[in-house]
Amino acid sequence: MTKKVINQKGKFDDALINTIEPKYVFKNKPINRFNFTKNDEDEKQTNKAELLNNLKKQINSIENCNLKNNSQNIVLGDGDINSPIMLIGEAPGIEEDKSGMPFKGEIGELLNKMLQAIKIKRENIYCSYAINYRPPEDRKPTSIEIKRYSVFLKEHISIIDPKIIVLMGSSAMEAVTGINEKISFERGKWKEVILKNKTYPVIITFNPSYLIRFPENKKYSWADLKEIRKKMDELNIIL
Repeated sequence: MTKKVINQKGKFDDALINTIEPKYVFKNKPINRFNFTKNDEDEKQTNKAELLNNLKKQINSIENCNLKNNSQNIVLGDGDINSPIMLIGEAPGIEEDKSGMPFKGEIGELLNKMLQAIKIKRENIYCSYAINYRPPEDRKPTSIEIKRYSVFLKEHISIIDPKIIVLMGSSAMEAVTGINEKISFERGKWKEVILKNKTYPVIITFNPSYLIRFPENKKYSWADLKEIRKKMDELNIIL
C-alpha cells in the first residue's frame, strides 16, 4: 500500500508565525545601517559648545577683578569652534566690549584683509583673546592680569584643540608661552607649547591694533602671514 505523503510545511509555517507575538514592524524600505541619530562630528561640536559655555560661566564668576567691573561684556570667542586654526589677540577694545565679540571695527577690518591675503576667510577660523574683559582706557594688561586669565585661556585652547595657534600681540605671547620680551624679538618664529600633554605649534606676530598705529611694521606681519600659509600647506590644512 502506497503511503500518502502530506506536505505539512505550509501549515507548520503558518502555525509558527501565528504563535509569535508581533513585536516587530517590518517595512519594505531597505535598512540603512549607517543612519545614526547623531554622528561623531555633531557630538564633538555639541560637547565643545557645552565646554565653552561652562568656561564662560567660570570666567564670569571671577570676583575682585577691575577688568570685569569696568567692562560691559565678557568676550570669549567667535568663529568655527572646530577650526584647525585658533587666533588669539591681546584684549577687547571699546568696540568688542560693546558687542561682546572679538576683533570688531577698524581692527576687525584689518584682520580680515590680513587673512584674505593668505586665502583664509575669517569665519573659517576661531578667534579669542588672552584677556576676556576690556582693560580701562584700552591700556596694556599687566603681567598679573595676564597670568590670572591665562588659566582660562589654556583651558580654552584645549577645548578648541587647534592644529595651529596664532598669537597676536605681546599679551597673547606672554599668556601662552610665558615669554615676556619685546614681540619684535620673537615674532615670525615657530614654537611649541604643551597643554594637557598635547603639543601645539605656535607663531607670534603683531596685533592688528598695533599695525594701525605703526603701519610701517605691516611688512613684518606679511612675512609672518606667509609662514602661517606655509605651515598650513605642510599640515594639509584646507579652509
